[in-house]
Formats: sequence, C-alpha cells, structure tokens
Amino acid sequence: MKLACQEGLVPGASLAEKLDNLAAYGYEGIEFWGDGLWERRDEIVRATENHPVKPSTICAGYGGCPLDADKRERDRALREAKDLLSLAADLGAVGLIFVPIFGPPRIPDLSPLASAVQLERDLLVKLVDELGEHAAEVGAVLLLEPLNRYETHLLRTLADAVEIAERVSNPQVKIMADFFHMNIEEADIPASIEAAGEWIAHVHLADSTRLLPGYGHTDFRAGFAALRRIGFDGYMALECGVPGDAAVELPKCAEYLRRQM
Repeated sequence: MKLACQEGLVPGASLAEKLDNLAAYGYEGIEFWGDGLWERRDEIVRATENHPVKPSTICAGYGGCPLDADKRERDRALREAKDLLSLAADLGAVGLIFVPIFGPPRIPDLSPLASAVQLERDLLVKLVDELGEHAAEVGAVLLLEPLNRYETHLLRTLADAVEIAERVSNPQVKIMADFFHMNIEEADIPASIEAAGEWIAHVHLADSTRLLPGYGHTDFRAGFAALRRIGFDGYMALECGVPGDAAVELPKCAEYLRRQM
C-alpha cells in the first residue's frame, strides 16, 4: 500500500516544491483536484516524470451533476468526466474519483412506476456503463465514491457502490473506500472492506474527526489489515484537515500510518 496526499494539503510555492516535500515526508503519490487540471497537464508531466512521487488519482472536479433532472447538466458531467479520465490516463494516474450526486434527489418521484431513487440507480448504471467504456478506451479507472448520510442520499456504503459496479460489470469501473465516510456508515469497517474485496481500487484517509489520521478514534490498524487480506496494494490518499503546521504534521502522519500498517 502506498501513501498519497491531496495537493492542496502540501506546503510549497510550486508543484515541484510540493513533490519534493512529499517525498521527504514519506509519501509516494499526489492526488489532484480535477477542476482546471487540463491546463496544468504539461506542468504535471514535467514535474512528475522523473520524480519518485507520482500522480495517484484525480478527485472529481467535473461540472454539472450526473443525476440532475436537466439533461444538459447530465451531459456536461459525463463530457467533463470523460475528459478527466483521459487526463488521468495521460498522467499515469489510477483514474477519476466519481461522486454521482450530493444532497437529495433532483429527479422526480414517479411512484408507483418507480421512486426517484430507483430511477437514479437505473440511470446511474447507464451513465457509469458509458464512462466505463471510455475508461477502458483510454486506460484509466472510474472510481465510484460512497459518501455518508449527511452529504448524499444515494451511495453511502461500500456495498451501495459495489452494487452499481457489479451491474455495470466493466473491469475499469471500481470503487473507493473512504475511512471518514465508512466511520459514519459502516457497522464494521474491516468486514465491509473484505466484502467489497477486489472492487476497491483506491482509498481516502481521514480520521473520525475529518482531521489527519491519529486525531480521532478510527481503528486504522484493523482497516489496513482488511485491505491486506483482499490484496489491496494501491494508493491511500489523505483527504482531511491538517491541524497545525503541515510541514510538521504530514511527516508525523506518514510515520503514524506506517505503524498502523
């Protein structure tokens, strides 16, 4: 398993300086926010091609909403998600982290024909199937991210995301496991990881407080043991708050995480 960190958490006046700092702190990957990232493509390639810290993933950053009632919003989300999948492949990253919807449903409830959630799930399968085909063409992975009950009504557990991935049945469609969201939604984090198994292709790290691991009560040791049992050897990226000086806290966090591994 490899440690990564989102770019915005890292001290440094330039990407090159951030990469050097991450390497010194004990990290192997850097996760980028997708918005405006194509304009930085050449900068990222130059900075990372001969550097030990590599692009791990692109975290969302597409416009629109994949499950909006307005087809123009859905089309925009798919178009921009495809562009970011292409960029992920171009950068050598695993793929694009994809959240289908935040908040409540945006499409109408058509009961007794179908509830809004039933319609959303069926629509999501169609959309993810299309994105998965593009991911296969370019050589990237679409990573479905479950959130929690306070951020979305739809995908909230690893099992929710696995259900969609299984219905699509494309090897380029996987899921990601976020320890913060799992702390809220999963009754047993290690058991949920083992049940999801090979569908997990990326991990987000944050403690129960949504601060750096070590600043809450999450049992990372048990979670990492479960990840080892399913054969996970990918990136685990920090997505959380940093309490204090990042130049002090990030290396301390890397040491803490390696002890939990």
